[in-house]
Amino acid sequence: MNTLNHFATPQLELLHRGKVRDSYRAPSGERLIVVTDRLSAFDSVLETPVAHKGAVLNGLAAFWFDKTQHIIPNHVISLLDPNVTLAKEAEPIRVEMVVRNYITGSMLRGYQKGQRTFSGVTVPDGLTKHQQFPEPIVTPTTKEESDREITPENLVSEGWVSAELYEKMRVKALELFNFASAWMAERGIILVDTKYEFGLLNGELILIDEIHTPDSSRFWSAEDYARNPETAEQMDKEYVRQWLIANKIDGQYPRSLTPEVSAEASRRYLDIFERITGAPLPIGTEMTTGGDVRTRLVGNLVRAGVMKDAWVSIVMDSPADREHCQKIRQNFEGYNLFTQLRVTSAHKNGEEIAGMAEVWNDSVEPGVIIAVAGLSNGLGGALAANVNVPVISCPPWKDFAELAANLNSSVIMPSATPNLTVVRPDNAAQAAVRVLNLPRLREQLSKEIAATKAKLRAADAELRVL
Repeated sequence: MNTLNHFATPQLELLHRGKVRDSYRAPSGERLIVVTDRLSAFDSVLETPVAHKGAVLNGLAAFWFDKTQHIIPNHVISLLDPNVTLAKEAEPIRVEMVVRNYITGSMLRGYQKGQRTFSGVTVPDGLTKHQQFPEPIVTPTTKEESDREITPENLVSEGWVSAELYEKMRVKALELFNFASAWMAERGIILVDTKYEFGLLNGELILIDEIHTPDSSRFWSAEDYARNPETAEQMDKEYVRQWLIANKIDGQYPRSLTPEVSAEASRRYLDIFERITGAPLPIGTEMTTGGDVRTRLVGNLVRAGVMKDAWVSIVMDSPADREHCQKIRQNFEGYNLFTQLRVTSAHKNGEEIAGMAEVWNDSVEPGVIIAVAGLSNGLGGALAANVNVPVISCPPWKDFAELAANLNSSVIMPSATPNLTVVRPDNAAQAAVRVLNLPRLREQLSKEIAATKAKLRAADAELRVL
């Protein structure tokens, strides 16, 4: 299916890559949050993405952020794409405010083992599975490598928050939960529990991350719960969890889903979106036209001015080749491409190529690499053997003698190492523009070719008269 399993680009600084969300620094300095179709279960990310899951999560979060602005401001600036949110950069508070209205999940498991106090909240004996509390309770956890239950008093004494700030977060969390519970109840959905994350922006408490999504909350069908509270199932990825449990082999969960399970999971995510918002997910035309979600995403980010539609990485073997690289780079002026200079040596720190290649190989937009290495050009071949984008070598040969002595090292390559060699910096840039093969570039090149022909015809006419 058409999915966004990974987002990468050499054009933006990666701030954080999570199980589902990738955060980048936007050119404006704000945070760009890309919600992928990756699905995590049992503390691992499955190899099979779920179509439209990222757009559901991003769209639902945006829906709730908009609906709850009267309760607390949030970090959203705008949605640039169904999978992408541009957000204000806040200072995150490293505390998750977990609000529970029913005893289930990890709390139920602890309760069945005799635990009665959770994050400082004591619950009575005699509760049954999935029983509703008299009123919602707040059980905070720390945001660490392994989140842990913690009392409000310890949050303050350990320096996570002040007592005043915690109380503001507690009050707002309950207001948000009660508002969403009432909204969902009218639509036959029970908001079982959820978590909220807050941040500080110019000293003001705001809501960040996500809110009331299937990945941050637990939903039950009110009808299902009324039939039998103890067998009520989550209306999100619990379907996938149960399939993984049923298909364990030698104690190991499957790493991938069958096409049928992935499609059913996608249907369920789309269904919960429509049930909550009252409208189908607005994901663009790729669902009906067979277009690519990445093409749509890049187009939207280009229109928003966040990135260019293609990149060129000019990779030099040594900083001594910077002047030659700058000559190449200058020839891209006027083509509206993202260009960057990088430094790595195939012989001296070739291990760095793998990390660079990971971004180039996964980039959502097209790109091309120009390798600049002179004597014994190992760089072009090393790059070509490790990347899935075109590699053009343009060695910084000083004269024809140096060219003649080293040409073979650049043009004679082993199999599966498609390095191309262009001698002149201007031609290397022109070759890269053509290799990108974008319609707008081809149109521009056609105009340039026509202009060159016109100049030659004019010169011929002038000289013929003389």
